[in-house]
Amino acid sequence: MAAAGAVFPPLNKRPIKNTIVLFDVDNTLTIPRQGATPEMLQLLSELRHKVAIGFVGGSNLPKQQEQLGSSTVDVTTLFDFCFAENGLTAYRMGKKLKGNSFIEWIGEEKYKKLVNLYVESHHLPLAEPLGKDTASVNTNKSPSILHYIADLDIPIKRGTFLEFRSGMINVSPIGRNASNEERNAYEKYDKEHNIRTDFVQKLKERFADYGLTYSIGGQISFDVFPTGWDKTYCLQHIEAEKNRPDGVDYTTIHFFGDKAYPGGNDWEIYDDKRTIGHAVKDPHDTYQQLKKLFF
Repeated sequence: MAAAGAVFPPLNKRPIKNTIVLFDVDNTLTIPRQGATPEMLQLLSELRHKVAIGFVGGSNLPKQQEQLGSSTVDVTTLFDFCFAENGLTAYRMGKKLKGNSFIEWIGEEKYKKLVNLYVESHHLPLAEPLGKDTASVNTNKSPSILHYIADLDIPIKRGTFLEFRSGMINVSPIGRNASNEERNAYEKYDKEHNIRTDFVQKLKERFADYGLTYSIGGQISFDVFPTGWDKTYCLQHIEAEKNRPDGVDYTTIHFFGDKAYPGGNDWEIYDDKRTIGHAVKDPHDTYQQLKKLFF
């Protein structure tokens, strides 16, 4: 693991000045939910000798540890900046930065309404919550996101359909416990039948006044988080660097991601005026683009 044992120049001494390169994780640095290849880790280590590097992903840090680190290598040692949950959990040079909380922002009452919403079948718009007098009449209505998912007619379902994270909730119609083969099959099915797209549209209509953003990412799920807490959230940490005694004013911010289209979870940061966006197809494409740009 060359990246773990290397000694890197201080951030303000990197040869390519005032520049940082940020990466999405799934399908950018790694195959979704799989580990990074030795070749990719070696290239990132070589790149880190030239510029500052960081990742920004929607998943929590333990998942990114599984994909980018190992049992003996902490992922926070492989990157200068680690932005889990879009930067709500952030590390700089291995040290944790101040975070934020979705539940504190939205409040318990609104959160319960969001999670315990009432819906009709997935072919119909979200319904208003049922009262005692109407519950026995409206037999087609279900009392929660999980019941909504239960009514979806999809080939297979596994476990963990709703995952609470520090900065968001993650919703997966198939369930996050699906195997890699099942994820691949569901991704194809989802693209054909628009399961996640339709689900997100209904949530947008039902909770239009909540100030939430819904972002489809990876293969099997979508994220729900406060507007502005997309991947651009991490940029505030980058901008704060210029105020540190040993910091850098990062005037050039490259971002690489595969979901760089409207509705994809890389779009906001890819399209942000502060970044230079690079759309990639997969980790191999990322590797090739990095070689052309920096080597």
